[in-house]
Amino acid sequence: MFGIDALRLLVTVADTGSFTRAAVRLDYTQSAVSRRIAALEKQAGGPLFERLARGVRLTPAGRALHRHAVEVLARLASAEHEMAAIHAGLGGRLRVGAFATANISLVPAALRAFVRSRPDVEVVAAEGRSGELMQRLTEGALDLAVVSDYPSGLPSADAVTTEVLLEDELFVVLPRDHRLAGAGTVDLRELRDETWLQDVSADRPMMLAEVCGRAGFTPRRITRIAEWTGKFGYAAAGLGVALVPSLAAWAVPAELALCRLGGLAPRRTVHVALPAAPLPAALALRDLLHGAVPRDRLG
Repeated sequence: MFGIDALRLLVTVADTGSFTRAAVRLDYTQSAVSRRIAALEKQAGGPLFERLARGVRLTPAGRALHRHAVEVLARLASAEHEMAAIHAGLGGRLRVGAFATANISLVPAALRAFVRSRPDVEVVAAEGRSGELMQRLTEGALDLAVVSDYPSGLPSADAVTTEVLLEDELFVVLPRDHRLAGAGTVDLRELRDETWLQDVSADRPMMLAEVCGRAGFTPRRITRIAEWTGKFGYAAAGLGVALVPSLAAWAVPAELALCRLGGLAPRRTVHVALPAAPLPAALALRDLLHGAVPRDRLG
């Protein structure tokens, strides 16, 4: 296999047309250049340069090897540039995961600022539940994840560090013409007879069951709607009320009233999770996530 230094020497001699001028450019002695070219020709199986009265020129074999050498050196230079960009956080790929509610406003706001400041970084976004995202961090399939400790605590993962981003409060959304829409803070017990809009999943603890249990009742009627847009549509049509994390508050349409639940409201902690040796680009996005934490919409 041809060495990189030998290929670089071949290209330099070809460019300068002289062993002597190549020696000056590369800070070698002329005899060292001659010896190295002779060794390269031996490895190549024949002459690569014609020795002329004034200088040298490539043989057909030399021209073929020169063409490959130029391509190899260009690819190596590109690789060096790409590595430098990745280590500076200005290039490469950044794989980002988040749970669904964080993707409503928090993560997009941070990514918007990120891609403006680092346009050469390719961002690959993924959505999933917190346990799944932590596992993917452990496996090296993600570079950063936004995760939650609800409902059963922050999932543990080897070689992953976490830090708190925010405390996510639970609100309730009501139709604008609801009798409690202007209350600001709602006593949940006054909603015991309402139809509740809830996620379709039945294989894990639910915020609705927890918060209603704190208020001393069980919802009498539940309509199972998976997506936030569907929940908002049903609530705006007067077909039910829904619990909404503060991270989703910015997506609540004007047709709905957003109200606090007072002391009965459960809270979850949202974290940013990183591998033990994070990419510089991941650290930059982490800082932007802290800056993108939304202000309290209800004041």
